[in-house]
Amino acid sequence: MTDSTAYIPPKIWTWENENGGHFASINRPIAGPTHDKELPVGKHPLQLYSLATPNGVKVTLMLEELLAAGHAGAEYDAWLIRILEGDQFSSGYVLANPNSKIPVLVDHGTPSPIRVFESGSILLYLAEKFGAFLPTSAHERTQALNWLFWQMGSAPYLGGGFGHFYAYAPSKMEYPINRFTMEVKRQLDVLNRQLGEHQYLAGSEYSIADMAVWPWYGGLVLGRLYGAAEFLQAESYEHVMRWARQIDARPAAKRGQMVNRNWGEPAGQLVERHDASDFELRTQDKIGAKS
Repeated sequence: MTDSTAYIPPKIWTWENENGGHFASINRPIAGPTHDKELPVGKHPLQLYSLATPNGVKVTLMLEELLAAGHAGAEYDAWLIRILEGDQFSSGYVLANPNSKIPVLVDHGTPSPIRVFESGSILLYLAEKFGAFLPTSAHERTQALNWLFWQMGSAPYLGGGFGHFYAYAPSKMEYPINRFTMEVKRQLDVLNRQLGEHQYLAGSEYSIADMAVWPWYGGLVLGRLYGAAEFLQAESYEHVMRWARQIDARPAAKRGQMVNRNWGEPAGQLVERHDASDFELRTQDKIGAKS
């Protein structure tokens, strides 16, 4: 397809603040803080600063699964980071995560607080800290880590690629939508083949691999990401659908999706979490919700 108005890159790229798109107000080509503000600290050793995007849900899902499995030390405070308002560029947040992305976890239960950023790193840190949701045999552990890192490398094509151009770009463009749709469908086929032979991604055991992949690809086929399930023919990936629904039915998964969520149905929101009882007491005044 030939386009006579095709974009020609300049010799030197310069940043234009208003470049369009859903996240234009917070995207910038430099790092570092924009304002001074310390991160709040609650009563538990584990402090999470996040938002209920797929990357954020990975960690709240893991923490709720740990608590459900009886690991009382996994109790945590979860603070809302409003990325569209630039909370991730505060001095306190940048100190915890110089990459200014959500989520970030700070473990105060050590002699010197440990700051953990990147969702895959947080999942691995928690799995090793509590000895849970990561197989102990060399073969199955390696398989779980294979799929954990597969997600870290694959999801940018789903989110920043397909999701951006299909749902968020200021105008629809055929080439990038087709390019990233092809890749996302290939990824779904990869998952479908693996889950056709195994109950979970690493085998018979539910692990951090599933917790990493499910909020993205499970959410996609269940119709919760980008409104694209029909477009992608999600139902045709029968093994991915089976796995997605199986995890979706877990009580910890239901709770994990609510934490740090400030959009959608009020019954599905727990804007901040400071105690397990907050799930029963979730009202605007008790959890300090802001829109």
